[in-house]
Amino acid sequence: MPEELRTKVSIVLEKEMLFKCDIGEMKVEECYIDETEQEEAERLGPDPAKLLGLSVLGCMAASFLFCIEKRKLVLEDFKGEAEVVVIKNEKDLYRVKEINVKLQPNTSDPALVKRIGQCKNLFESHCTITESIRKGIKVNVDLDL
Repeated sequence: MPEELRTKVSIVLEKEMLFKCDIGEMKVEECYIDETEQEEAERLGPDPAKLLGLSVLGCMAASFLFCIEKRKLVLEDFKGEAEVVVIKNEKDLYRVKEINVKLQPNTSDPALVKRIGQCKNLFESHCTITESIRKGIKVNVDLDL
């Protein structure tokens, strides 16, 4: 039987469409999910689409760097970005269409570039979030009235 790990997170409505997050044992002072109609600069936190993009990006980056470290390679720098594309569907409801991830490992060593390429085909399959999204995650909803 496969190992099952469980983690819980929760939210509490602060006002309008602003939710305060509780991410359990983690030492994060404040975390908000902000679905308000405010300008981006006025928001207190990311919206769920941005959190999804960050989840995929963070997982992909960690999987890639794990592969690099296993090969005892050292990068000079590393950056990454994710673009979350949201569209309206046929029922005029917003849906995430795709997430474009760009990982930017930086090195000036040509031999290292070739060895980094060996990780390209391996690391994606080890990313828990990305592979779960690609295969479709079962979501169970309980409206507890």
